[in-house]
Amino acid sequence: MIRYPVTIFLSAFLLFQVQPLIGKLILPWFGGTPAVWTACMLFFQILLLGGYSYAHLVTSRLPARPLAAVHGVLLLASLVFLPVQLGEGWKPTGEEIPLLQILGLLLATIGLPYFLLSTTGPLLQASFHRETGHTPYRLYALSNIGSLLALLTYPFVFEPQLTLRVQRLAWSGGYALFVALGLWSAVALLRFWQPAHTPEPDLAEPDAERPAASRILLWLALAACGSLMLLATTNQLCQEVTSVPFLWVLPLSLYLFTFIICFDHERWYHRSTFLVLLAVAVALAAYALVEGAAMGIYQQLAIYSSTLFVCCMVCHGELVLTKPAPRYATLFYLMVSAGGALGGVLVAVVAPLVFNGYWEYPLGLVATIGLAFLATLKHSEKKIIIPRSAWVVAGGVVLLVSLSVGLVLGRTAQIESTLAASRNFYGVLRVHRNSGYDRLEPRDRLLNGTIEHGTQFLDDDKRDWPTTYYGHDSGVGLAIEHHPRAAEGPLRIGVIGLGCGTLAAYGREGDTIRFYEINPEVIRISDEYFTYRKDSPAEIDVALGDARITLENELADGQGQQFDVLVIDAFSSDSIPMHLLTKEAVALYLEHLKPDGILCIHVSNHYLELESVVLGIVRELGWACVTIDTSGVESRGTNGATWVLVTRNWEFLGDPVVSQASRSTLPKTGPIVWTDDYGSLWQVMR
Repeated sequence: MIRYPVTIFLSAFLLFQVQPLIGKLILPWFGGTPAVWTACMLFFQILLLGGYSYAHLVTSRLPARPLAAVHGVLLLASLVFLPVQLGEGWKPTGEEIPLLQILGLLLATIGLPYFLLSTTGPLLQASFHRETGHTPYRLYALSNIGSLLALLTYPFVFEPQLTLRVQRLAWSGGYALFVALGLWSAVALLRFWQPAHTPEPDLAEPDAERPAASRILLWLALAACGSLMLLATTNQLCQEVTSVPFLWVLPLSLYLFTFIICFDHERWYHRSTFLVLLAVAVALAAYALVEGAAMGIYQQLAIYSSTLFVCCMVCHGELVLTKPAPRYATLFYLMVSAGGALGGVLVAVVAPLVFNGYWEYPLGLVATIGLAFLATLKHSEKKIIIPRSAWVVAGGVVLLVSLSVGLVLGRTAQIESTLAASRNFYGVLRVHRNSGYDRLEPRDRLLNGTIEHGTQFLDDDKRDWPTTYYGHDSGVGLAIEHHPRAAEGPLRIGVIGLGCGTLAAYGREGDTIRFYEINPEVIRISDEYFTYRKDSPAEIDVALGDARITLENELADGQGQQFDVLVIDAFSSDSIPMHLLTKEAVALYLEHLKPDGILCIHVSNHYLELESVVLGIVRELGWACVTIDTSGVESRGTNGATWVLVTRNWEFLGDPVVSQASRSTLPKTGPIVWTDDYGSLWQVMR
């Protein structure tokens, strides 16, 4: 009997350990955007649905011998996917549809192993029930414990201690062990499994009525709502900080934890208590939405995480209260997994097509409230008298109204001043117009999520001012204007991250500026609403695609760009994607510089201390650098910013203006060197 808990636990551990691992592996190929994880979760949920469908089909239709043979062959065939590694042929060029590219890549990389891992829980639980006659739901809780342990150990144990190569090999070894255990279970299956048409008189279940359609639909809706809140919460967190495994794992761990405690025993979910907690959580979430980036990261983590926990407790607690007799367990799991996949489709596919902002989060809160009260009214164990019904309805109305008012008040100013809004795989872009009513001069602003990515004044005599983080006294401004070659002739400038094209304001007749931009919507919006590139006398072009992949391809084709100045400013929300700040990435940038070139890296961040990462890498590579910090200095439309300038141009470093603006390059923390094979967010949390 030991094979049941061991195999189920190992399969669940591997199932969820591979999720952040494969997500981190492919993240650099798609710009480090939070949507990469959403796409991965959609894939995982679809294959989980496929695995549960397979388990439901074979356990209800196949006798033991064909079932053991089919599953054994699939287990052996899945070994060809080992060891886990990415095929270079799947690396994007910039012309693909990212969501489809990610789904295809994951299918080719871990498709069959992940599918078979997802079938293990329901298959072995059905076998356990048929062999012993005992309820299998405790094994479901055990599988969720394995899943939760996998998620918690990844950001705290595996990611900080092991390189990606070692992680891949360790997971592959664990999967080979799982295949051996699976084959053992398949052989043992032959001893006791009865054909599907054979009656089971010893396992009679007096309360084994087939669930009604309304009950099945409720399972689907509750599971979908929990999944939607999981992915919407993850998006909400990642758009404010950066997309890293920890911010993927935290919401998913809470999501699984609610499954564990709800399915362990019904006593853990007390409906009245959690309805009250839901009201409090929704109010806090509305407050966090209104505050946005003004709220600290730890406060955001606390509010969004607690709200997700309460919402998932309500959804999964109601699932447990309405679960069927064990005979229909595979149908129940099938609908739960279908609901999970439906939630993934709503967030990853439908929301970007329908909404121009991250509206799925507030709508998910509303849906949770609605389902909670629907389940209370329709599936309460006791008949609800009129006064209690009136209280429930009134409470629901108050919550909905409060939520709506909070959201409207928080977003009214944005909506009134929005010229354009766009959402695609890479995030939400908005163009806001400030008309001068708040004592600021008229200007248009480009925002990615809640973070400003460029500003242009509307007055003709100020339209060519470099604003925000790119003023004349900023690190990048000094690098361009005080480069020794600037006095001799034209410069060749590279910029990773277009924004609204502000750096084109530095272009002179004869200069060449090459922008690298992964998001086609940024190019469209900067062309339509901002004039920096149009007005610049320099020759300007834009390369579409991930900057690092494009630079690697250019170097491989013998087309080193020989930049005088190369600017790294590819922010995703409030942070440069991690793959653009590794030792290998910086070495690549330096290869595209002239011998006296200057590499400018923008490290401003509300939540992460990125300067130490750059300083550690630069010192290991043996280059010189200075830090130009204008934090707290705002003038002529500029914001404070921190830039690290990397160069061997001693004439530039000796310029009196540059020397006076520079400060010590001693790192604020210990030496930190991120590589493509190793890096952890915990090293740089403020």
